[in-house]
Amino acid sequence: MNQKSCFALWGGMFALCAGLGFIAEPVGLLKALMVLLSLGFFVPGFLLLRDARRRGDRNTLALIRNLAALSLLTTLILLIANFLSVMAGEILGSILYYVLIIVSAPMICGQYWAVSLFLWACLMIAAGRYLKHK
Repeated sequence: MNQKSCFALWGGMFALCAGLGFIAEPVGLLKALMVLLSLGFFVPGFLLLRDARRRGDRNTLALIRNLAALSLLTTLILLIANFLSVMAGEILGSILYYVLIIVSAPMICGQYWAVSLFLWACLMIAAGRYLKHK
């Protein structure tokens, strides 16, 4: 799989995770499929990371590191804003949560938030280390 199709697959999986994230409290087979999809979301990222490391492609390594860092940072900001919006009203809290669903698509889709955050952190740290060695 070439780099362009891997990025396209990653983007498509992001969009699918974002759409499925709006399903409230999935159960049974749907929940299992959503968890598998959220885990599968990270496969193209790790494939891109591996290929960029082999080729010495600093631009792709930097892009993966920056995407992971941006995802983690925006997730943190939105989670804090969501907690702080408790006193502001239900509408603001709902809007912030919908934005969180889109920005942190694999986290919400997968139901197990720590797994998604951990995999984003792994991508960020690995890409950062590979950049230092080049």
